[in-house]
Amino acid sequence: MRLNVWQELRVVGVEDGGFSREALGRSDQKALLVCILLRGAWIEDLQADMITVDGLDASEKLVTMLRRLSFNAIMLAGVSFAGFNLVDPTVVFKEFHKPIIIISRTKPNNVAVKNALVQHFEDWQARWNVFEKLGAIHEVVSMPNEPPIYVEVIGSTLDWAIKTIRASTSCCRVPEPIRVARLIARGLTYREKQS
Repeated sequence: MRLNVWQELRVVGVEDGGFSREALGRSDQKALLVCILLRGAWIEDLQADMITVDGLDASEKLVTMLRRLSFNAIMLAGVSFAGFNLVDPTVVFKEFHKPIIIISRTKPNNVAVKNALVQHFEDWQARWNVFEKLGAIHEVVSMPNEPPIYVEVIGSTLDWAIKTIRASTSCCRVPEPIRVARLIARGLTYREKQS
């Protein structure tokens, strides 16, 4: 992908803030979900909302935030946010018909995920269904001399996703939309805890 093409590409990065492990088990615990819209290296917009830890509202909240943005693609930092509050990428794709690239820093272990869901959730099968709908996991080197990231793609080819990832990676192996969303989400969460 040529640099001038990337400079016009509008990519939304999605990441969550932290939450207190001590408060697990409380049904009202919330965590921040952030969408950051980057056009090339420039932040164009930011959307944020609170989602329920281990809840079922992440997909709905994400769709609501994305409706306020004009974008070409979405990068998700995995599909699990605020514990096991899952974003269903197929639901998001059906709504917007824009490519979705799911980025993981470590290789996903779906056996461990399924075991955790079975152990902790009565509705584990509905949650596991989100993982079953995902495609193959691909190992991608996003930046020379850096460890790989792990990628799943919905609504586009792997080749397009790799070019988009590499074009949006500048200072570490994590693409800028995800890296910036994480910095903002964690920064706002930290500031909130200090208040």
